[in-house]
Amino acid sequence: QVQLVESGGGLVQAGGSLQLSCTTSRRTFSSFAMGWFRSAPGTDREFVALISYNGGTTDYLDSVKGRFTISRDNAKNTVYLQMNNLKPEDTAIYYCAADPNLSPQPSRVAGYYDYWGQGTRVTVSS
Repeated sequence: QVQLVESGGGLVQAGGSLQLSCTTSRRTFSSFAMGWFRSAPGTDREFVALISYNGGTTDYLDSVKGRFTISRDNAKNTVYLQMNNLKPEDTAIYYCAADPNLSPQPSRVAGYYDYWGQGTRVTVSS
């Protein structure tokens, strides 16, 4: 079992920034593709960003491109989501997820991720 722990959520004004972190104790983290997803009240969980196991591939939801940056530090078993110029519509619970299957093309589809964190809440006020 892989445990993922998110942190960094909070309340911020529109235009502000937050950095989310997701860490695990598993030393095999460096072989995991990682994704960030979010769920707003009354909506399905949606893809936000992903990064391949070696950081060579990233992908973003169109509405966050240019504002959010996903990165990873395999030495620290941690993936980050830097969120700048936040908007009220970014308000959601953010989840990190791990795909341990050495997928050559990490997926935007939540079903490809085997492990999930408990989520961290991000609230952006207008």
